[in-house]
Amino acid sequence: MHVIEAIEARRSIKRFDPHHRMTRAEQDELLRLARLAPSAFNLQHGRFVVVHDPELRRQLRQASFGQAQVTDASLLVVVCADLAAWRKHAAQCWSHVPEPARTGLVEAIERFYVDDPQLQRDEAMRSCSLAAQTLMLAGQGLGYDSCPMDGFRIDDVARLINLPEDHLISMFVALGKAQEPAPARGGMLPGDLMIIENRFSL
Repeated sequence: MHVIEAIEARRSIKRFDPHHRMTRAEQDELLRLARLAPSAFNLQHGRFVVVHDPELRRQLRQASFGQAQVTDASLLVVVCADLAAWRKHAAQCWSHVPEPARTGLVEAIERFYVDDPQLQRDEAMRSCSLAAQTLMLAGQGLGYDSCPMDGFRIDDVARLINLPEDHLISMFVALGKAQEPAPARGGMLPGDLMIIENRFSL
């Protein structure tokens, strides 16, 4: 599917076919494509917790106020942000750059992030949002419907997936086959409200 078609066709699906099974090859391809998403400083903050275990899915559904997508989707991914990627993986993420440029980049990244936990959080969550969108568009391109999800008790989900202390949960992404067509697209705000030329009016 052409990327423009995928963007126009993708809708948030709430009812998935619970009997459909995604192949391992399809799953691997979706995650490979998601990993190609842009990220701040190429730090690749996203961590993709792929939940196969039916009992864990059931518990996650309870922590998600009973949302059926959690158990019924063919693939459930908990997209998490590694807040410390700047400290742990910068050299690895820039290993393709020859010295001394690589050392200079790693030092610049450290200066940018150190002692600024809000920036560390914001950059990681932005990168995870890009990865989640890439995952959904890749799914659409491979014939799968998707739904980005919040609406869960973060502490309960963190406990259930053994979330490391230096990580945050960005969102769930559920992918599968829609049980029924999506309803008509909701009302769109007018373009002149959403698109601002140069600066906001005073």
